[in-house]
Amino acid sequence: MTNEIIKQRLTDKFGEQITEWEEPYGMLTFRAEAQSNLKVMQFLFDDEQLRFRFLTDLTAIHFPDRKDEELCVVYHLHNLVDNVRLRLKVYVPSAKPDVYTASQLFSAANWMERETYDFFGVNFIGHPNLIRILNVDEMDYFPMRKEYEMEDPTRRDKDNEMFGR
Repeated sequence: MTNEIIKQRLTDKFGEQITEWEEPYGMLTFRAEAQSNLKVMQFLFDDEQLRFRFLTDLTAIHFPDRKDEELCVVYHLHNLVDNVRLRLKVYVPSAKPDVYTASQLFSAANWMERETYDFFGVNFIGHPNLIRILNVDEMDYFPMRKEYEMEDPTRRDKDNEMFGR
């Protein structure tokens, strides 16, 4: 199983809906539209040649400077038979961060999606229990978004000389 075979199978099925093909460190990486994420993963799961039936990881990244695609949901899938991994990226605006849940396809997605919601605010449509998993329920923001300063500028107890400033 090679990256070229995977790319060809996906291109034959989805055509121009899949873009931004890359191979960083040999791992096939591509982008799909947010409304197609589940269709692409279902195809990767069901196809008898591809057999990507293990969800290794699911998370998000916040790109505050990318207009209308500030949040990127990243899926890492693994074909255990051929020992091949790939990365699927889906971009959504932070104003409407809706992505279809993969929890019916991969049971491991349940808690990973809850964690991604908890820290980034991604709304996984159809998730059976999309509530906070690590942070307190009363939290009204998403702490992993790059909307906050790294340090409190009002602190006076820090000696800048100790930090090389």
